Amino acid sequence: MLHILYIIAIIAEAMTAALSAGRRDMDWVGVCIIAWVTALGGGTVRNILFNHYPMSWVEHPEYLVITAAAAILAAVIARIMTKMKTLFLYLDALGLVVFTIIGCQIAELISLPIIIILLSGMITGCAGGVLRDVLCNEVPLLFRKEVYASASIVTGAFYLGIEHLGAPAGVSIVIACVIGLALRLLSIRYNWQMPKFVYREEWH
Repeated sequence: MLHILYIIAIIAEAMTAALSAGRRDMDWVGVCIIAWVTALGGGTVRNILFNHYPMSWVEHPEYLVITAAAAILAAVIARIMTKMKTLFLYLDALGLVVFTIIGCQIAELISLPIIIILLSGMITGCAGGVLRDVLCNEVPLLFRKEVYASASIVTGAFYLGIEHLGAPAGVSIVIACVIGLALRLLSIRYNWQMPKFVYREEWH
């Protein structure tokens, strides 16, 4: 189940990344690179930080083909995609929670401390979007006031907490996904925001 959701998530992330590339007038190569970075970058950053190899896209090169094809499709049907913005917001939220749980599982496999497991989940869920925004010269969503990284942390915390209580892995995944997805979607629906730091004073 988690693998199927992962494939859906990387396809959705690649398609929305293609639109970001299009807004910056990138060519087809640029569109594919932005799609790869967005869909697969979170796991890549995590693996580099924790020295965990091989990379998912090295072990499964079909992920590169799937995400590139999704990005090119998005470029072709961009006008249609703009009418399905809500659907892709939902799929982006799904990607966030699925990537987070996978990141937590990877960190558990290499026996890292709990705080690092949570960090691994957040990096996996958010780093791809950060890289996309940086390459597209935008302020990363993670650093803005939206409930994004916090939704990832909550997802990871519930996954680990329920698992610690002795629940089967499938149950932990489903409950954590539902809670994380609900938090992210409710934050979009009701415009929940994290407190922001505003400082305008000059030091000279």
